[in-house]
Amino acid sequence: MTSQAEKSSGAGRAVEIPVAAVRLAGELTIPDGAVGIVLFAHGSGSSRHSPRNHFVARFLCDAGIGTLLFDLLNLDEEAVDARTAELRFDIGLLASRLGEATRWLRRQADAGDLPFGYFGASTGGAAALVAAAVLGDEVKAVVSRGGRPDLAGDALAAVRAATLLLVGGWDEPVIRMNQEAYAKLFCTKALTIVPGATHLFEEPGTLEAVAQHAATWFRRHLSRQA
Repeated sequence: MTSQAEKSSGAGRAVEIPVAAVRLAGELTIPDGAVGIVLFAHGSGSSRHSPRNHFVARFLCDAGIGTLLFDLLNLDEEAVDARTAELRFDIGLLASRLGEATRWLRRQADAGDLPFGYFGASTGGAAALVAAAVLGDEVKAVVSRGGRPDLAGDALAAVRAATLLLVGGWDEPVIRMNQEAYAKLFCTKALTIVPGATHLFEEPGTLEAVAQHAATWFRRHLSRQA
């Protein structure tokens, strides 16, 4: 597999991202005329194959936004996590992996000059916010779907990226967690409740609403004029 990002009219390209002593598998898609690239941080117990993230990623690509779907853990780590669940809540580890993937993508000739954003789900929402806090202006926008931004802790106050928190209207415990995290953010921000949605946004039309909100947010904040 190559580590060189390549322009695409919509077809994804397999990549391997070197992070410390491991290599993480991913898929990079850059549509022609892309306004930016969104890196996906999947939720606890999930992977780059998440059907919900793939749905959102396809929607973003249709809206002229590139995507990088990749595993935050390698195969050995996933096997350990499947037995113990000890890594999926290691927000520091997940955020560092996301940060390294961002630096790797910045070095790619065909992607490095584009603005970057993050899309995080579940615990990936916290990882996205922690990584955004560390990288500062390197990350222009963050969208969290059914996320746990509360797990980002003190990093919330340092986030500069425009941040959209999306929560299902029937996901009451997570609504409260997002409201508490929202109060600690000092960046451009919005909290949107998607009516009739539970935590996984499996109800008809709810994932489409997530994708539309995300595409609008990223188009606005990844624009070079933003």
